[in-house]
Amino acid sequence: MKISDGLAMVELKIEAFGNRATFNPTLIWDDEGAILIDAGMPGQLEQIRAAMSEVGVSFAQLKAVILTHQDLDHIGSLPEILQECGEHIEVYAHELDKPYIEGALPLIKTDTSRMSKEALESLPKEARALYENPPKAKVDKTLADGQELSFCGGIHVIFTPGHTPGHISLYLQRSKTLVAGDAMISLNGTLRGPVQQTTLDMDTALRSLGKFSDFDIESVICYHGGLCAANVKDQLQHLEAYIM
Repeated sequence: MKISDGLAMVELKIEAFGNRATFNPTLIWDDEGAILIDAGMPGQLEQIRAAMSEVGVSFAQLKAVILTHQDLDHIGSLPEILQECGEHIEVYAHELDKPYIEGALPLIKTDTSRMSKEALESLPKEARALYENPPKAKVDKTLADGQELSFCGGIHVIFTPGHTPGHISLYLQRSKTLVAGDAMISLNGTLRGPVQQTTLDMDTALRSLGKFSDFDIESVICYHGGLCAANVKDQLQHLEAYIM
C-alpha cells in the first residue's frame, strides 16, 4: 500500500499452523535505490516482490534490508532475498540482536533447547522444523541508538529494547513516519503498547516508548496492525502518560 511518494507499507498475508496473520514491512525508495524494513516469514519472497512491483519499485532497486529485531517473522524471507539479489544488498540490525540473526545463537523466543518436552511435542511438525532451523543471514552493519542513515531523506535509529534485547524503531525524516517494529501494535488505527506475551522484558519495552516523544511523528507503521495516521501525536502522548 503506497502511503506517499517513496513510502509504502507492504502487506504480507500468511496462514500457518492454523492461524492467519498479516505482517507489515516498510518499503522506502528514491532515485538512489530502495530499502526494505523487515522481511516477513520464510516463503514470502514473491509477495514482497509483487508488493514492490505494485508501487513501481523493481527488485533490482533494492540495496539494503534493515531488521528491527531478531524474531522469526522479521528475518523470514531475508535469506531468499539475498540469494535472489546477490551481494549488492547490505543487511542492518542492532549489535545486540546480530548474533541471533546470524545464527551464532538460537533465536530467543523459538529456542527449542529451552522448551519443555511437553511444549516441544505440542508444536506442529512444520513449526518445530522451522524453530530448529530458522532463517539466518549475515549482518553487514550494526546500528546504534541515535545513528543517522542517509537513505531516502534520512533514517534516525531509535534503540527500543524490551521486545528483544536489540529491538530498534526507525524514524523516517522525510515523511515524519515512525516504523515501530514490535515496540507497539495498531488495533484498528489505535496505538497500543507491546504485546506482553511476546515481549521478553515488558518494563524495558514500556520505558522505550518514552523515546518517541523526541520526534515529530505524523504517522506510525506497526509490524502488527499496520498504519496509524489519525491523531498520532495525541495517541502517543496518551500511551506514554498511561504507561509511565
